[in-house]
Amino acid sequence: MIRTEEELSAALDALVARDPALAPLRAAVGPVAPRRRPPGFPGLCAIMIGQQVSTASAAAIWTRFSSRFDPPTPEAILAASEEDLRACGFSAPKIRAAKAIAEAIASGALPLDALGDMPADEAHALLCAVKGIGPWTADVYLLFCLGHPDAFPAGDLALQEAARLGFGLDARPSPKAFTTLAERWRPWRGAAATLLWAYYKVARGRDVIPPGDQDRLGVG
Repeated sequence: MIRTEEELSAALDALVARDPALAPLRAAVGPVAPRRRPPGFPGLCAIMIGQQVSTASAAAIWTRFSSRFDPPTPEAILAASEEDLRACGFSAPKIRAAKAIAEAIASGALPLDALGDMPADEAHALLCAVKGIGPWTADVYLLFCLGHPDAFPAGDLALQEAARLGFGLDARPSPKAFTTLAERWRPWRGAAATLLWAYYKVARGRDVIPPGDQDRLGVG
């Protein structure tokens, strides 16, 4: 797992040794800090809440949600009424997603505690089997909440744009093409994603696209 700046630096050393084409990007960004979110059900809910809404709206919904359910647990969400969740700002699709995630965890179909010990592709498939969790959300959970070294959200527009800029491509790579390109970065695709996000911030002068934009554009 990549949880500290030291662990990320070591992963980037291994990554650049594997693919020297990333060396100029690493030199351009300097030290890179890992992006971290709380793991478990609360962290997954926070990512789900951020889908298809602005950062400010997501923060407001999360504040109401975490205050009403302190702490948020699968059991509490399963027992909650739709009115309870709607009062937090949940839309109908978010209510369905929250209930589906809670049910999957409570039933054992989604073993959150075990995902960090699985290969990225296997953990990704388990997450995406739950209604309301798309590929981007699954990879962001693996990266930000678990620090998985090999998760790679190929549909993320900021990563695609960073690759276009950093590698001098004529256009952003499609998710399929990006997945193929990233094969050479295994087992450090997660470190590559973190580096590309940092490069995007440097190249564009702004941080990564807020969570949810990828889902709204059909690549989440």
